Amino acid sequence: MDKKTRILGIETSCDETALAIVEASGGLKNPKFKILKNLVASQIKIHRPFGGVVPNLAKREHLKNLPILLKKILHSKFYILNSVDLIAVTVGPGLEPALWTGINFAKALTDADHTQTNAEKIRRKSASSLRKSAIKLVGANHLEGHLYSFLLSQKSRITHHISSIKDIFPAIALIVSGGHTILLLMRSLTKWKKLGETRDDAAGEAFDKVARMLRLPYPGGPEIEKLALRQAQGKHPRGTINFPRPMMHDKSFDFSFSGLKTSVLYYLRDNPKAKKADVAASFQKAAIDTLVYKTIRAAKEFGAKSVMLSGGVAANKLLRKTLKTAAKKIGAKFFVPDFKYNLDNAVMIAVAGYIVHLRKKRYKLAAQGDLGI
Repeated sequence: MDKKTRILGIETSCDETALAIVEASGGLKNPKFKILKNLVASQIKIHRPFGGVVPNLAKREHLKNLPILLKKILHSKFYILNSVDLIAVTVGPGLEPALWTGINFAKALTDADHTQTNAEKIRRKSASSLRKSAIKLVGANHLEGHLYSFLLSQKSRITHHISSIKDIFPAIALIVSGGHTILLLMRSLTKWKKLGETRDDAAGEAFDKVARMLRLPYPGGPEIEKLALRQAQGKHPRGTINFPRPMMHDKSFDFSFSGLKTSVLYYLRDNPKAKKADVAASFQKAAIDTLVYKTIRAAKEFGAKSVMLSGGVAANKLLRKTLKTAAKKIGAKFFVPDFKYNLDNAVMIAVAGYIVHLRKKRYKLAAQGDLGI
């Protein structure tokens, strides 16, 4: 029988406070995950008036929300914490003030000598239970969390008749979020090579900036998508404006979205009566065309068996649909997590922590805002 590892995941890299309890088994050869608890406290309403995330406000909310979420876990099934084997906490990349709150919280759960404050009473209570099981604490890479989130796509593994993790590789993985746009060639679950990344704005950052130009609320990505669907009236939201696709046909696998964003700015300046929905649909289509084209070109060039999509922007339905269709045309399997696991969450951090623990890789338990992959 496979040894099961129970993991507490902690995620505070940006503006989502998240805790999760995940049961892992199968090791590196056939990893499987059962989600026992998944809690997320969103800060969108707090940051929306500022048009983006304010680091110190995010830190304040994390400090408030972490004990509350832990208390919910304690009240639901106390035995879960009492039998945790591993704590995985995000150490980067992200906003360092926010990262430190999660790291210090995780340390407090395992540090018997941690100084007690009012906010830490519940941590001390929990730590006394956690220490009984000689719990291990590991740092997790937020980007690896996104990368490994394809392992949560159990339905996809069944659909593609995946009996062994080896059947998935080699694979091309696209991680696309507000802070990153990265294309990887994965040779195995633990070996990959970065093929390209954005040279300026990340795709999600471009979505947010264009949303501000259109006077849409934060976060901009979902608002752009909603507006684009309105323009299409339920049909495929293509738009009528021919915005550029920067670097799409460049020989490298790098991306650039700054020029596309600037083109939208100039178009709105020169066409003050332009329909916002048409601009949103046209911009979205241009960004997605570039992402899909380069991902599929990489899959063809390296003979990939699979194409993977993850990150916050992977929640965009048009991107998911377009990349899935393109992957199918070249005979590649397509993996994308459920919508709730594309956005920042602690389940993916638990998954990343499990794998980094098995690999015996160690990330320093300190905030690393620019940590790469």
